[in-house]
Amino acid sequence: MTTVSTTTSAATTVGEPADRRVVIFDTTLRDGEQSPGASMNLEEKLRVARVLEELGVDVIEAGFPIASNGDFEAVSAIGRELRQTTVAGLARAQRRDIDRCAEALAGASRRRIHTFISTSPLHMKYKLQMPAEQVLEAVGDSVRYARNLVDDVEWSAEDGSRTEHDFLCRCVEAAIAAGATTINIPDTVGYGVPEEYGALFSMLRLRVPNIDRAVLSVHCHNDLGLAVANSLAGVCHGARQVECTINGLGERAGNAALEELVMALRTRHDRLPYTTGIHTGTIMKASRLVSAITGFVVQPNKAIVGANAFAHESGIHQDGMLKHAGTYEIMTPESVGLVRAVADKAGLVLGKHSGRNAFRTRLRDLGYVLDDAGIDETFKRFKELADKKKEIFDEDLIALVDDQIGHAEDHIQFVSLEVLAGSKRPQRAELVLAIDGETRETAAGGNGPVDAIFNAIKALCPHEARLGLYQVHAVTAGTDAQAEVTVRLEDEDRSVVGRGADSDTLVASCRAYVHALNKLLVKRLRTAPSPLCA
Repeated sequence: MTTVSTTTSAATTVGEPADRRVVIFDTTLRDGEQSPGASMNLEEKLRVARVLEELGVDVIEAGFPIASNGDFEAVSAIGRELRQTTVAGLARAQRRDIDRCAEALAGASRRRIHTFISTSPLHMKYKLQMPAEQVLEAVGDSVRYARNLVDDVEWSAEDGSRTEHDFLCRCVEAAIAAGATTINIPDTVGYGVPEEYGALFSMLRLRVPNIDRAVLSVHCHNDLGLAVANSLAGVCHGARQVECTINGLGERAGNAALEELVMALRTRHDRLPYTTGIHTGTIMKASRLVSAITGFVVQPNKAIVGANAFAHESGIHQDGMLKHAGTYEIMTPESVGLVRAVADKAGLVLGKHSGRNAFRTRLRDLGYVLDDAGIDETFKRFKELADKKKEIFDEDLIALVDDQIGHAEDHIQFVSLEVLAGSKRPQRAELVLAIDGETRETAAGGNGPVDAIFNAIKALCPHEARLGLYQVHAVTAGTDAQAEVTVRLEDEDRSVVGRGADSDTLVASCRAYVHALNKLLVKRLRTAPSPLCA
């Protein structure tokens, strides 16, 4: 096995592979979607997958095919569409899981089966209720079976960070002998600390005789806020694949955030001399898309992609920035795709007098290519916004486009809304919707204007869904900022997230609820014949 000297960098360890290229494995569509309320439909998953490929992600874990028909369809559709990125499906150490995964990946240009089983004493005793020797046998059998179906097989030791070292070494050796090309050691419950987790990889490299035949991978959860630190420690000790998600999305406290990992490797290359294939200028686009689709708003002080990540309010900081940006910025906003000024290629600021061509060009610069119908509708809403707002920001355009994409075929379309609100009289909403092309209108009261709006929607489109989340945030600064509203509806075992944007918060609320209702309708039509809004 080729090694490098520890004198080349503080990050280098004994036994570290000479190859410094780190594979980026994104699991936003699988582990990220397991966040409560973060479910995505097929078209939304395809949109995210396209952006991830544009971002330069090496492997996309597109879903868990055995879990549901929706996951199977998503893995299958993404596999058929993507050409540069490897598409992976997750499978338990069971033949029916692996068969279903292989079936979903049949049309993919680059395909990987990712199979896993728990290896910690706690999981084996209480979750699997299997003795260690039976688990070890299942490792070899599952990997061998998967390898007969595809050339690229990843094996994961669930709860690997809490697994006894001797047994972990035996499992890793058996997986590689059976044909695994990638070995993943997850910190499934976010229990590890960097020194301990990094040492786990050094131990495997020293003790497993066939370890040089596979790529070692890290997969860290953020329960103690250490997911990124643990992932980097694993890389420094020989791991060459990092499993992560956009915005750190994931179960419980989330996963290691892709944007933080990639920018740490890029910014601190002096201490972390590793490379990735990520085009960092697409990071903000990916972050905004995932946030818009899932309804998980990025906290303002979130590293790299938060609204305040490049904001400087302190007078001392502002003075330093005016003299030299490097005084308080360790990376540029442009390096992650954050461009604040809205201008066309001639340097002219977009506004109410801007033409369609300048508008289309600016959207293309932001990474959005719409058809003529999409441009027509979005440009119309841009003009309406420009009449109301003095300054139009990139974030405004992005909000408009994200609010528009994918709505042309909706069964329920927003038409108009009038609301009577205030402290002196009952709140009332007068609403007009188009349902399957038929215009319907009603008026309803409620305990506040938002409640009145939602009651009006229910009157026009009866349903039993419960409101699980209602969230408002401003797209930009200023009292004339657009509002972006997120609504989560829950119906039996279904949960959907809707989003709406408008300079009027109440209109945005209505759009968000209608968006969620459309998504719920699609899910219901797939699983039951009973119509919504009958």
